[in-house]
Amino acid sequence: MAIFLLVSAITALSVYAIEQVEAQRGEAQHRQVATTVTAAIERLVNANAVYLRAGALLSPGLAPSSRDFAAFAHQLSADESLRSGGTLGWAERMASDQVPAFEARMRASGDQGYAVRPRALGGDVLPVAFVYPADAVGRRGLGFDMLSEPVRRGAIERAMRTGRPTASGAIDLISHDDEAHSSGFGIFMPVYADDGAHRRMVGVIARGFVAHSFLRDALAGERLADYGIALHDAESPGSQPLAVLGEQAGAGRRVTREVVLADHRMRIEISPPAPATLSNLSLLTLLFGMMVAALLLIVARLVTQQAAEDRAALAWFEEQASIRNSLTRELNHRVKNTLANVLSIVALTRRRTSNIDEFVAGLIGRVRALSATHDLLTQSEWGTTPVRAVIAAELAPYAQGTDRAVAMRGPLVELAPNDALSLGLAIHELATNASKYGALSVPGGRVEISWEMLTDKLARIDWSEHGGPPVATERRRGFGTELIEKIVAHELRNPVDLRFEGDGVCCTLVVPVRPPAAFQIRAARPAEAGE
Repeated sequence: MAIFLLVSAITALSVYAIEQVEAQRGEAQHRQVATTVTAAIERLVNANAVYLRAGALLSPGLAPSSRDFAAFAHQLSADESLRSGGTLGWAERMASDQVPAFEARMRASGDQGYAVRPRALGGDVLPVAFVYPADAVGRRGLGFDMLSEPVRRGAIERAMRTGRPTASGAIDLISHDDEAHSSGFGIFMPVYADDGAHRRMVGVIARGFVAHSFLRDALAGERLADYGIALHDAESPGSQPLAVLGEQAGAGRRVTREVVLADHRMRIEISPPAPATLSNLSLLTLLFGMMVAALLLIVARLVTQQAAEDRAALAWFEEQASIRNSLTRELNHRVKNTLANVLSIVALTRRRTSNIDEFVAGLIGRVRALSATHDLLTQSEWGTTPVRAVIAAELAPYAQGTDRAVAMRGPLVELAPNDALSLGLAIHELATNASKYGALSVPGGRVEISWEMLTDKLARIDWSEHGGPPVATERRRGFGTELIEKIVAHELRNPVDLRFEGDGVCCTLVVPVRPPAAFQIRAARPAEAGE
């Protein structure tokens, strides 16, 4: 997981660095687009301003005739770079009282419906005399007094002061019938006559532009992709844009440039296209990084899992080796104890018998007693063995009759393996003696065996015979007595009370009851647990 997180962090940092570079590259591209747009608009405005300045010199000292104006307009329209959706016009300056004579002259020249509008009550007027193109749409502007409208008046007065072509702010184009694109602006160039005594303005040559068409034509040759372009009148803050191309983004993402077009300040706003969530390079880096991180995570997981399995296998082998060692030590210890018991039995049997047959018979019986108890211990995997099971195994040959000569009663008491072997040997000797000389040697005799817990660590087992032959007061101590009083008492670490009553033999054994952890093969020994 640490490797995965590290690679993921490196990938995230790489993507962040790439996005920062992409953002800087995008900003540089946005600025370049803004510069391109500004230059294209300036170029078109300046070209028109130059032609208007040239038109002002068309007929020095006189107002241009319709023929002169038509020739000039034809030359202007022949230049593809100046086709920008505009209408070229000539407005003649005169006093308001000269308007009737002017209207008569214009009507006499062929325009029967010519009239100046709106009518001025005094002062100078500047009605449009000629337009190009002279189609139905363009002719709507004929007769309009350009001084009657404040925005046009302001631009014309500024042009008169400077003597240069001057652009206006936003105006409604009279000659345009498309309400969606009727907003525009005009460029006005005053024409002067000099009679030697003084210089006077005789009129204005002007070009009106539909802002949307002007912007579209100015940027026709530029590669702007999905950029949004808006043209604003910078001298009228808060006003609606003159023209908009494309979609406008939020104000925080716009690139704004202010430019002076024919002595009038305009503002150009560039809206970059909505950026992708991540650039292609970032997506490739992210994908590759995630693949590497996932691959490393899988490899690390496999290696970790293999290491865990190896550790588990080593632990299992160590456990098995420890169990084998413990089993070997335990079996060695128990075999030695069993062999010691057998040797003791052999030695005592040899001393207490006078012929080989008696020796063999006694030895076989006692070894079989040990074997029967061993079978019980094997079944319990050398764990605890119930007292009832040990006694039942040793008395099984004598409890097959229907007279029930053997009776057992007592609670569940579990003995350790060595203690069970010693108890089984003692019960065998008592049963053998009872079958030869005691209660089990005659019909009607019976043996009662009971046990109980003295403490949580000691159990008492009582053997009593009834109904057997009378017990002689003078008797020879036999091997069974020696075995019980010496070997069994030594193994059980408690004295054995063996009594020969007149009614039969009585024997009381005290057997230790130990917890399984003290003798089980796989239990941790105190010494090992402390290491």
